[in-house]
Amino acid sequence: SSTCQFSESTRSDAQCDSANLSADPPSSCSGIQGTECLGNARFDLPDMKLEPTACISSDFQKYDHVVSNGTLSSYGHVGDNGYYDLIAKHRKQMRSHDMSFSPVPISLSSNRNRSYDIYIGLHGRKPSLQRFANWLRAELELQGMSCFVSDRARFRSSRKLGLMEKAMDVSSFGVVILTRKSFKNPYTIEELRFFSSKKNLVPIYFDLSPGDCLVRDIVEKRGELWEKHGGELWFLYGGLEKEWKEAVNGLFRVDEWKLEAQDGSWRDCISRAVSLLAMRLGRRSVVEQMMRWREKVEKEEFPFPRNENFVGRKKELSELEFILFGDISGETERDYFELKARSKRKNLMIGWSKSSSVEERLGKRQWGSGSRKGKEPVIWKESEKEIEMQSTERQQNQRPKGGGWTSRRKKSAKIVYGKGIACVTGDSGIGKTELLLEFAYRYHQRYKTVLWIGGESRYIRQNYLNLRSLLEVDVRVENCIDKSKMKSFDEQEEAAISRIRKELMRNIPFLVVIDNLESEKDWWDQKLIMDLLPRFGGETHIVISTRLPRVMNLEPLKLSYLSAVEAMSLMQVSAKEYPIAEIDVLRTIEEKVGRLTLGLAIVGAILSELPINPSRLLDTINRIPLRDISLSGREAHSLRKNTFLLQLFEVCFSIFDHAVGPKSLATRMVLVSGWFAPAAIPVSLLALAARKIPEKHKRTCFWRKVLRSLTCGFSSSYSKRSETEASSMLLRFNIARSSTKEGYVHFNELIKVYARKRGVTGVAHAMVQAIVSRGSLSLHSEHIWAACFLLFGFGNDPIVVELRVSELLYLVKEVILPLAIRTFITFSRCRPALELLQLCTNALEVADQAFVTPVEKWFDKSLCWRPIKTNAQLNPCLWQDLALSRATVLETRAKLLLRGGQFDIGDDLIRKAIFIRTSICGEDHPDTVSARETLSKLTRLLANVQTHT
Repeated sequence: SSTCQFSESTRSDAQCDSANLSADPPSSCSGIQGTECLGNARFDLPDMKLEPTACISSDFQKYDHVVSNGTLSSYGHVGDNGYYDLIAKHRKQMRSHDMSFSPVPISLSSNRNRSYDIYIGLHGRKPSLQRFANWLRAELELQGMSCFVSDRARFRSSRKLGLMEKAMDVSSFGVVILTRKSFKNPYTIEELRFFSSKKNLVPIYFDLSPGDCLVRDIVEKRGELWEKHGGELWFLYGGLEKEWKEAVNGLFRVDEWKLEAQDGSWRDCISRAVSLLAMRLGRRSVVEQMMRWREKVEKEEFPFPRNENFVGRKKELSELEFILFGDISGETERDYFELKARSKRKNLMIGWSKSSSVEERLGKRQWGSGSRKGKEPVIWKESEKEIEMQSTERQQNQRPKGGGWTSRRKKSAKIVYGKGIACVTGDSGIGKTELLLEFAYRYHQRYKTVLWIGGESRYIRQNYLNLRSLLEVDVRVENCIDKSKMKSFDEQEEAAISRIRKELMRNIPFLVVIDNLESEKDWWDQKLIMDLLPRFGGETHIVISTRLPRVMNLEPLKLSYLSAVEAMSLMQVSAKEYPIAEIDVLRTIEEKVGRLTLGLAIVGAILSELPINPSRLLDTINRIPLRDISLSGREAHSLRKNTFLLQLFEVCFSIFDHAVGPKSLATRMVLVSGWFAPAAIPVSLLALAARKIPEKHKRTCFWRKVLRSLTCGFSSSYSKRSETEASSMLLRFNIARSSTKEGYVHFNELIKVYARKRGVTGVAHAMVQAIVSRGSLSLHSEHIWAACFLLFGFGNDPIVVELRVSELLYLVKEVILPLAIRTFITFSRCRPALELLQLCTNALEVADQAFVTPVEKWFDKSLCWRPIKTNAQLNPCLWQDLALSRATVLETRAKLLLRGGQFDIGDDLIRKAIFIRTSICGEDHPDTVSARETLSKLTRLLANVQTHT
């Protein structure tokens, strides 16, 4: 046996996507692992030392030396007759996993007398079983429990089996993963008897239940389960009936351990197993940590509640499962093959040759026996018993032997199966988010956590770093000032991202969902989004939804429209029965709305909420005039080709106005939502911004103010009730959708684009005012950034909102400075924080320039002897506050630049701040003294750098 641990430090430095194994005593996975450790490694065994080779290669010419010394293999017997079988199986396994392992030399002598907390025994090569066992082992190790994992049936050497028996003897608990094939395995029976006698057996029923494991049912082949796998199983390995029955009956004496790993309960089973084992081992802190983690996941895992009215998409869900896992199980398997029954070909051969794209289309490829030298064609057998298709290799690394159009098409990637990466593409409003949400809810038990990331290019990196909460990773910027090497800002940002990525590259499975990916490059620095993701082929799976035709050279799963029956069921949510003529009208509405699920859901909500039939609704939509709005730009492309959907939106607005009044709060909430960030919006903040939209009739403003002053005692309760009613109306009509956060709502991107293009005056300003007055940095950071985009004009964006000087000073002090410092320190996003402060400095300088410009007042003209004054002379206190605020921003920028080694720029900025403070506050003011201390530090560091250079 060996101590096999995935080393996180070497994993990030690994070349050619190789995983590493190391002997790390504090947290060890000692074990004989089938597909994770020893199954993919080669060992020499001279002088009782286990010396793994440095790297595994596809070149098997050096394999003779290894086999001659004795090989520890997980693929069965190694001998003269099985040599070529071993090579073929090893090559097939390497192709399916697309991963090579680089172990380090390990000595057996140092581990002989070592004890282990957990022994994990399993039997079988089923991918789902291996995935579950790897997850269990990694989770136990993460909590500080040492493990020994073994499938003893794969080894025949008595010496190696003896070492495994010693590991069983020195383990505190024995976890035995039971499958329907485990009762045929003599080693599993021996493990059950051994740990039962020591009273430390922990059985985990994998796709079984304790009620299935009855001796009588197994022997007499009772039930569908044991009809194939049952019988007098001890005869299969030459065992004794008494010992076999004693082992199986011993399972019922383990009352406190009822751990079932059914297809929909993996996460709960592993979490409960870790908690119970930690409790038995006296690790109470682990139990408390697991409880806190479960509470956090229940609140933060999903952005939306599950859609109870989800219809259709069986084929797409099965495709996603097949793409991610490489196999299909349970009810999905039956659905998948029913949906694929239209295929006429029995065998689909996919090869690696330069002309495979042509040969797939024509289906005329003939495979020779000696032409490929070990590279077998991957055959997809459409039978319910077996799927042998593992993956479709990328072809861009191959050099075509001949020219022609086939070589030009070699870069066209295909859908990659079993690699853990899937991409769903489709038009806006077609249901991509709903599909991913349903998939995440349906399969969330196969993952430790579902990590949902908004894919909008301005926010995706911040959303990625927000995973630190669920992953419990510290991404704060390092203090490198006193260290020998100063890290640049790019290096610090990369270090923070690598900590998240490293956590996702453990053997613990996560599901990363990137919803609505706008671009393959980050908006801030044009770096590839690919750099954020862990390497493909690991335990973590990635699902992307996008409107882009292709992402990362992956062939996407193109989402088509719902079928006619599914679309009709989406529009007929209520139990109303319509005549045939009205059904035809519904079909007409379906065509006019572009068959988008968003439009169909809104139509269904209107028909269920109002006493109106489809023909009258169609007539109402057609009579609604289109507003004269500009639909230019890429984001409005879907709206330009679907004007009927815009009329449907206007019908909803008129319904809201008719129900509540011409100044409906619900309508204004929709209009102001377009300027918020693409994240969940708090209803209170949304309603506040909606109320700040200026009224069209200015004459009533005075009387409204008088009325509000008289009824101030009742206004808070009334406004709260109106907020609740307005948000409820938006949810009922499917204009907004509810969030898992209480008091938050989401809006579809199509609705937000239309709200911005509708162009009501003052809406953006109202949103900024609401954020400044009520925004919370910890709760609404995305929306604060959205307000900053409107205020300062990042990149090539125009400045949409301009504030008065007093409002700008409050914004800088209460919003901008805290946001920049939090972004820089807490999330290591150095560049965006510094750019925000620089644009803020520019805005303050523009305001200061306006203050020192001479102005003319009407009363100055009558007194000709009076000189023309400036705003700074008319408002000296406000001008001083403006200058001091500018000095504070300059000092903050200098301190942050200090952390990235940009001493020269920081020196210039801090000198400007000192000049301003000395002019206004004096030399001895504490703020001036603090700025001079920062200057002395910068001067010293700059001198050191110049000397070193």
